[in-house]
Amino acid sequence: MPTSEPDRVPGHQAARLAVVDPATGEIFDEAPDQRPDAVDAVVDRAHRAWHGWRADPAARTTALQAAADAVEAADDDLARLLTREQGKPLAESYAEVARTAARLRYFADLTPRTRRITDGRPVHSEIRWRPLGPVAAIVPWNFPLQLAAAKFAPALAAGNTMVLKPSPFTPLATRLLGSVLATALPDDVLTVVTGREPLGARLASHPGFRHVTFTGSVPTGRAVAEASAASLARVTLELGGNDAAVLLDDVEVDRIADRLFWAAFRNCGQVCMAVKRVYVPARLHAEVVEALAQRAKTVAVGSGLDTETRLGPVNNAPQLARVEQVTKQALADGARAAAGGHRLDGPGYFFAPTILTSVPPSSPVVTEEQFGPVLPVLPYRSLDEAVDAANGTGFGLGGSVWATDLDRAEAVADRLECGTAWINHHGELSLAQPFAGVKNSGVGVAGGPWGLYGNLRPFVVHRPQEA
Repeated sequence: MPTSEPDRVPGHQAARLAVVDPATGEIFDEAPDQRPDAVDAVVDRAHRAWHGWRADPAARTTALQAAADAVEAADDDLARLLTREQGKPLAESYAEVARTAARLRYFADLTPRTRRITDGRPVHSEIRWRPLGPVAAIVPWNFPLQLAAAKFAPALAAGNTMVLKPSPFTPLATRLLGSVLATALPDDVLTVVTGREPLGARLASHPGFRHVTFTGSVPTGRAVAEASAASLARVTLELGGNDAAVLLDDVEVDRIADRLFWAAFRNCGQVCMAVKRVYVPARLHAEVVEALAQRAKTVAVGSGLDTETRLGPVNNAPQLARVEQVTKQALADGARAAAGGHRLDGPGYFFAPTILTSVPPSSPVVTEEQFGPVLPVLPYRSLDEAVDAANGTGFGLGGSVWATDLDRAEAVADRLECGTAWINHHGELSLAQPFAGVKNSGVGVAGGPWGLYGNLRPFVVHRPQEA
């Protein structure tokens, strides 16, 4: 039985969801547009599957390792379909598929640790860990497979089952992934459902879920938290970022320019932890702008299926309109485009890689998450001013400091109000580390053992000592 949930209403013709290739702007396939009233049956089957799945940790480990093997064996089909619906270069899609398999392997080998507490009383107190039950996961369109795996790998390893909903802009590769995983996992342990709203809202509010995990925008995250509160379900929310890169006055621009550029423009800037603002000492500002602008003007932009492409399209029409709007607003506010600043002619959702200078600090392209190939570069005159500006938004996902003196850079990084700070690079994560934000960037922790324990609850057994 495939784990991509079909329409199961007898005699009912399922509604369809059109899927657009962002490189052409044309519909190339479709997926089921499932009804919210189908969720009850899906959750019921996930709950029944949970009883067997949670009972045998060794079998779970074997199944998850087999699932990783299956993903690797299907990498060509998964990567090409991912590029077709998401737009990213094919090499990045292969990397995303590989990361999906690696995450399955990592969590397959993690087990929670039983702990005994000795506190002077004549009892043995032992802390054990139990799974929560069925989990709902809602993932966005920028990394459909990788972010899905970040949710289902720890949840399944912990002994939970999951119902997974991808973005309606990118349902196809996730449905294919569900079918691939079905060759290794028991029935109904992982089910993929696809559709427009209010399908996601129904998942968030369904009383049969004990944990709801969501990655996406702040307003939707708040709605998910409110909906799940009715059943007191646990929530994990990763709500994006507006990461700042702070360059110190001893930085060697020519040595860091490539890394800084790709920290901002990988996946066409559609990365929650991408660099979205750069703060530069005033005397280096022109040099940094020129270095970044030169790369923006010469990078190969095109269809992700073209092997020469380094930068693909924006994923969807609404996001392209958003990127265009914040760029136009910045230019109207007095900013100057050192590179780009406009949509590209022709079909598809392409926006020229853009470097903005002379940007007012209050412009939305600085204060909000633009989530596209646009990067404002702002000068500063004192380090305190730069740190205050970096911390001056409602987000706190990541940040970075770029310098020659690493000790000084680390001291500055320690002042950033964010979940992860990098020095001389940005956005690189280990599977073994926690990933979390502060302020509006989210609630809860993903990644590493923290991600596993986030899908478990403690269970304490007290036993009298032997006489």
